[in-house]
Amino acid sequence: MTSADIDRRLAALGRPFRLIVTGGGTGGHTYPALTAIRTTSARLDRLGIGLEVLWVGTATGLEARVAEREAIPFKTVATGKIRRSGNPLKLASPANIKDMGRVPLGAVQARTVVSEFEPDVVLSTGGYVAVPIGLAARFCRRPLVIHEQTVRLGLANRALARAATRIAVSSESTLPLLPESVRSSAVVTGNPVRPEVLTGEPEKAISALSLTGFDRTLSTVYITGGAQGSVQINTVVRAILPWLLTHANVIHQCGATSIEESRRHAAQLPDDVRPRYLVTDFVGPELPDVLALADVVISRSGAGTIAELTALGKPCVLIPLATSAGNEQEHNALHLQRAGAAVALVKEAVTAEGLRAAVSPILSSPKSREQMAERARSVGRPDAAERLTDVLLSVAV
Repeated sequence: MTSADIDRRLAALGRPFRLIVTGGGTGGHTYPALTAIRTTSARLDRLGIGLEVLWVGTATGLEARVAEREAIPFKTVATGKIRRSGNPLKLASPANIKDMGRVPLGAVQARTVVSEFEPDVVLSTGGYVAVPIGLAARFCRRPLVIHEQTVRLGLANRALARAATRIAVSSESTLPLLPESVRSSAVVTGNPVRPEVLTGEPEKAISALSLTGFDRTLSTVYITGGAQGSVQINTVVRAILPWLLTHANVIHQCGATSIEESRRHAAQLPDDVRPRYLVTDFVGPELPDVLALADVVISRSGAGTIAELTALGKPCVLIPLATSAGNEQEHNALHLQRAGAAVALVKEAVTAEGLRAAVSPILSSPKSREQMAERARSVGRPDAAERLTDVLLSVAV
């Protein structure tokens, strides 16, 4: 069904479109859901159709704060979180057993929420809170779309895969990993990227961050460990910083807990390179402009980060968070490395020497940077939000 076909059917709806979104706990689950809501709302608005949204999550999760900020109606259901362990015996921990006892209550609450709201479609973006609502959608015979941000299905989406009307995945590499019985319902949409990330301007970053000491004849490297920063990344970066600054300008987002130490370290840099280094605890609204300015990015490899870097076509060195659920960040990083779009530093390779060896060839060869950028763009999907919206609307009309 084409977008035009979908729009024609929507025009005949004669009432607002109703959407339940469930998922959260982390930004990786929450922000794709928010982007999907915004994109769907804009699409329907162009058709003169309203959108009624209900977000179902946990009271203490990021999704609750985001929904409040965006004035999106929000409800909670009881949930049971399974704490993973390599030791099967630890799965029967007191905390897991206690949470499993909450599952029946959550199932009843979820069925009530779905039956009362009567959604045209339910979108699950993962996280344990998504399971009861996803199953309730199946019970109430409402279309269910699950969206997976990482290469491998998370626990919640694995539990919902056979109940889903459509499985939206972010990469073709995910398709062979799905159970054979559900592959026919899978579609590659990509991972929704905030539109503002794609509209950055390098000169605005120079102005906003007062980067007057940067040498514009050199490449710029953006280093980030995520909003909270990363002690691991900060440590290996400091060890190679004097060398790195002879080859590039550096914007280093180090996190609030490391900012004072990082500033002390910056003050000890040689006078001739110190003006080419900016360390900050957090990069906020200026992030799109910083990414536009950056020629190379050194970062973690969460699903959202991967989606943004590939949509922008940014050469990158990825240092996965070793404790990510299901080791998903390592899978993400290695997936991009196999595509030629990134260099992955994993486990024992995360050293100062390893980082220098990874970054040096990229900085020294404009041709290598352009090849990595092209390969990143080839796997990136800047239109992922529109693709996911198409899936949501098509199953409902």
